[in-house]
Amino acid sequence: MMENEVFASFTLYSTILILKTYVVAIITGQVRLRKKAFANPEDAMRHGGLQYYRIDQDVERCLRAHRNDMETIFPFLFLGAIYSFLHPNLFIARIHFLVFFVGRMVHTVAYLMKLKAPTRSVAYCLAQLPCFSMALQILLSVIKNW
Repeated sequence: MMENEVFASFTLYSTILILKTYVVAIITGQVRLRKKAFANPEDAMRHGGLQYYRIDQDVERCLRAHRNDMETIFPFLFLGAIYSFLHPNLFIARIHFLVFFVGRMVHTVAYLMKLKAPTRSVAYCLAQLPCFSMALQILLSVIKNW
């Protein structure tokens, strides 16, 4: 599979994005500990008492960033893998993967650092463009070969 340069490029970007998703999860846990805002009573009891069984806006922000990663990166993993086997032009495929990657990185930084609007929205939309392009190319390929 790694002889397919498009798939190798996809694998590189995908792996980094999955690692980024793990990092966001770790950040969420660290913010939860720092803010003493636990989602489960048993965790709150372990860290000082039931008063820490509560919702914190910074933890919620991290959770939203993490959920947004899952809502966008998981479809990218499917689309990018299938797209890689359609034998697209290597340069164009790498542009698709790079645009998605940069969009997701900027989106996460904008979310966690509370950057000024519309940075996060623009990054989100930018990252969706290659996904729509890949989905369309996959559908056209399937219809053509049906």
